[in-house]
Amino acid sequence: MSHKTILEIPDLPVLQNRVYNTRAEAMACVRGDMRLAQSPLHGIVSNVAFQPEKVVYDKNYQNEQGCSAVFTRHLDQVAGIIEKHGAGKTVLEVGCGKGTFTEMLHTRNMAITGLDPAYEGNAPYIIREHFSPALGVTGDVIVLRHVLEHIALPFEFLKQIATANGGKGLIYIEVPCLDWIMENHAWFDIFYEHVNYFRLSDFNRFFGKIIDSGRFFGGQYIFVVADIASLGLNDSVNSEVFSTPSDFFSGIDDAIDIITKTPGRLHVVWGAASKGVLFSLHLHRRGHIPDFAIDINPAKQNRYLPATGLHVLSPESAFERLRPGDVIFVMNPNYLDEIRSQSGTKYQYVLP
Repeated sequence: MSHKTILEIPDLPVLQNRVYNTRAEAMACVRGDMRLAQSPLHGIVSNVAFQPEKVVYDKNYQNEQGCSAVFTRHLDQVAGIIEKHGAGKTVLEVGCGKGTFTEMLHTRNMAITGLDPAYEGNAPYIIREHFSPALGVTGDVIVLRHVLEHIALPFEFLKQIATANGGKGLIYIEVPCLDWIMENHAWFDIFYEHVNYFRLSDFNRFFGKIIDSGRFFGGQYIFVVADIASLGLNDSVNSEVFSTPSDFFSGIDDAIDIITKTPGRLHVVWGAASKGVLFSLHLHRRGHIPDFAIDINPAKQNRYLPATGLHVLSPESAFERLRPGDVIFVMNPNYLDEIRSQSGTKYQYVLP
């Protein structure tokens, strides 16, 4: 049975969370095509046009969200889940990014090791490497936070981890929720870095024993805690047929309508992560270019977003340019209250 194409988006930047030193570099970023389809084997929705050799993670990759109090509270909730199932056990976080969550667990006196080539710090318990069975590192609990959606062959990757871990232990997996993306017409959550898109039901086909699971972070993320020994494709679990809403991209039309009805106003994007990059790109392709982006992450400030070359400012620099009545497109509703507390009520806030 062949894959049936669900959604196509051409010429996307392959790294939405990479920022650039100049606008020219940003405009010349590496790009790739998106062709979403559902696997007839395991039901996972993925980009069948994905080319993994195009995606290179290094120190210029900036996906750190720990600067936000809202996201820190989310990490605290995740840490509670790990502590619940991993008390007194060793923990291995595969793909720990800049090490924020690994360091959080370390401060909670958990025996934690992190792996990630993009790590920039000096913590002795974080190894600046990709996961490989050859490394010989294991854990009673394996943590995969926002990793599996980046892996071209997710089930095979899980098998590698299981084998390297002796076929035992627990695994915590956290990924974006495809159901939330569709329910909320979150077109900005469909991008090249994410080759896979998961629903909770998908993991019932991967694991015979799921110990804990749920949705959190406003429903945007899903998680499972599973027994590694139970890993194996379960053909008896039916996969739900997936389709996109016919009005999936209506948010772009709504944003353009707001822009055209507010001439003379600045139109800016708050959030220079993947959602801000995709929002800016879709607007750009429709002939509407935002004035600049805002982000609280210092590593992104005064740099440029891929594909559009949009300049990223700190909130303080942005407030010096913004005028009462200007329009701020807020990329994530979870951060709206936090943004309002920083910027006051003199601007128009829009959730695209």
